[in-house]
Amino acid sequence: MIMIDRGRIGLVALAVVLLAGCAQETRITRVDSEVVTDLSGRWNDTDSRLVAESMVKEALQFPWLNNFSGSKHRQPVVVVGTILNSSHEHINVGTFVSDLERELTNSQKVTFVAGKGDREELRTERKEQAMYAREDTQKAPGKEIGADYMMKGTIATILDEADGTKAVFYQVDLQMVDLESNAKVWYGQKKIKKVVEKKRSIF
Repeated sequence: MIMIDRGRIGLVALAVVLLAGCAQETRITRVDSEVVTDLSGRWNDTDSRLVAESMVKEALQFPWLNNFSGSKHRQPVVVVGTILNSSHEHINVGTFVSDLERELTNSQKVTFVAGKGDREELRTERKEQAMYAREDTQKAPGKEIGADYMMKGTIATILDEADGTKAVFYQVDLQMVDLESNAKVWYGQKKIKKVVEKKRSIF
């Protein structure tokens, strides 16, 4: 006669249920790049894009632009300088710089020139052309357009956390600086506040 240990069967059944509850399934869904996907509460592609769009639009509405165009009879030449990450997060500043460059270029209100890293690559290309390219196709050095203004700034954060709830406050400060006089002709600030709540799952 076979004896059934009901207690042991119950423990096995409970273990199976718990393992099933812990099993994870990976599912990937493609979404439009414009859709906001704020999963962790950290700085993301949406923050980068929206802040760049907003701040460049604001910068180009200030008097410095029309004052320069009116006195010089041409568009100002702008370059993006250093954007310093002073936050507690690892932020891909390069993506934010690219967003700023795109907005400045596409505005058609300023002449945008390549930044420091890009300039080095372009200068290397011109040197190689001088050595290897046909003379009638070579691009001569010393003909770069100098920038009139530099856009530079910082990304900073303030973090507050208690009992599983976290509040992250982002502050982006940008300024447009006259490269000849060092005068700050525009100072912009954008703030973002996110509250992240973590809920505990109970089986």
